[in-house]
Amino acid sequence: MSKPEKTPQPSTQIDDSTLRQFVGYHLKRAFNVIQADLTHTLEPFELRMLTYTALVLIVDNPGLSQSQLAAGMDIERSNLVVIVDELERRDLIVRDRVPTDRRTYALNVTLAGRRLYEKAIAAVKAHEARLLASVDDKTRDALKAALSTIRETPNT
Repeated sequence: MSKPEKTPQPSTQIDDSTLRQFVGYHLKRAFNVIQADLTHTLEPFELRMLTYTALVLIVDNPGLSQSQLAAGMDIERSNLVVIVDELERRDLIVRDRVPTDRRTYALNVTLAGRRLYEKAIAAVKAHEARLLASVDDKTRDALKAALSTIRETPNT
């Protein structure tokens, strides 16, 4: 009778060297770190990444329509309704009818929304400074430029 082969014991370290050759893998892993910390950063403001993004775009672009906001966030207009409803319910924004097009609403920030925006922007700046403290300005600028180039590449 032969002895059964020993079952290899799982390593405590996972070999991801094949995956590390892909930029997308590094982007995803870095995004996971950034997203987790950003989620924690925005929690005291009762904002999620999407509601924060929408609020910032509305403050920075007064009178934006919901269609324009959806395009700016690169999400479906139907998915945006929940986000806008939440911001409006919290009295952070208002929807004003556009007099020239009764089907369109202009999105504008309220005073409470502007105050929350200012606090959240400061917290997000601190979050990013903390996470990127070991990355010099030149590398940071190169990273942003590379990511912008990727984002602007047409889908084929």
